[in-house]
Amino acid sequence: MDFALIMFLLLVVTGGIWLLDILLLKARRKQGEPWWVEYAKSFFPVILAVFLLRSFLVEPFKIPSGSMIPTLQVGDFILVNKFTYGIRLPIISQKIIEINNPQRGDVMVFHYPENPAVDYIKRVVGLPGDVVIYRGKQVLINGNVQEQKSEGEYNYVDNGLSFVHTNRYTENLTGHTHAILVNPDVPGLHMSSVADFPQREQCSYSFDEMRCIVPPGHYFMMGDNRDNSRDSRYWGFVPDKLIVGKAFFVWMNFSDLKRIGTTIN
Repeated sequence: MDFALIMFLLLVVTGGIWLLDILLLKARRKQGEPWWVEYAKSFFPVILAVFLLRSFLVEPFKIPSGSMIPTLQVGDFILVNKFTYGIRLPIISQKIIEINNPQRGDVMVFHYPENPAVDYIKRVVGLPGDVVIYRGKQVLINGNVQEQKSEGEYNYVDNGLSFVHTNRYTENLTGHTHAILVNPDVPGLHMSSVADFPQREQCSYSFDEMRCIVPPGHYFMMGDNRDNSRDSRYWGFVPDKLIVGKAFFVWMNFSDLKRIGTTIN
C-alpha cells in the first residue's frame, strides 16, 4: 500500500478519535482517559506534521540501482523537493497550483509509467515538443548535438558482484552540465527491450538510433549511466501527472559517509 495513503488513514483515525473525545467522550468520562484516546492525541500532531512535510515540502527517497551513477550512488538517501513543479493534492497527485515546469537537466523523481506504485529517478532530457535523438551514444535535441567532453575512465562495482569499466563524460545539455557514463563495450540500444508504450507512434527506432517527438505534457527521461539504465528509450514518456518532485540533496549514505551533504546537479 502507498505510504502516503497509510499516513492519511492514520491521520484520519487518530484525528477522528481526538475530535470524538473533545465533542462527546470527555464530557461523559468520570475517570481518566482511555489508553487509546491518549495514544491518538499523542500521535495525531506527529502524523499530521510528517504528512504535511512529505506531501507538500520534501520527501526522502533511497537510490536502489546504479542507473544514475556517477551523479547518484546506490544507497544514497536523497531529499526531493515536492513543490518545485507545483503544489499537488496528496494521494491523487492532482496539481492545484502551478509554479515551475521541469527543465532539461533536472534530476526528477516520478511514478514509473509501467507501474505507478514504484518511484523512479532519472534526468530530464526532453521537454514537451522536443525532438530527441539518441545516436552513436550521443543525445541530439531539436537537431543539435549535446556536447560531450571526455573525463577519462570510470570503474564501479555493479550490485556488489561485477566490476564495470566505463568512460566518464561531462555532457552539456543545452546549458546544463552534468556527468554521464558510457560503456564502450555495450550496444547503444537494446531493441528487444523496447516496450509497446503509450504514444509509441511518436518514436522510431533503427540500428543504434532512436528518434522521439515528446508529446505535450510529457517528458523524456534518461539515466546518467547511459548503458545501464532502462529509461524513456525503452518505456516511453513521463506524463506530468506522474511527477513527484525534483531531487536536490544527499542526506545519508551508510556505505560512504563522504556522500552526506552532496548537492545533486
